[in-house]
Amino acid sequence: MKRQKRDKMERAFARGYQAGLTGRSKELCPYQSVDVKMQWLGGWREAIDGKITGLFNK
Repeated sequence: MKRQKRDKMERAFARGYQAGLTGRSKELCPYQSVDVKMQWLGGWREAIDGKITGLFNK
């Protein structure tokens, strides 16, 4: 059975989340499309909120 690629929006969210966890700036978003960029920023914001509330050590 073939594995399907994940949705582009889901992938953008996950990459934004990882960027937020590593402390990257939101200005470094690699996407130009508005919808995909919003997903990336949503992931980034969620990771930053998690860091602020103490969910992550670093």
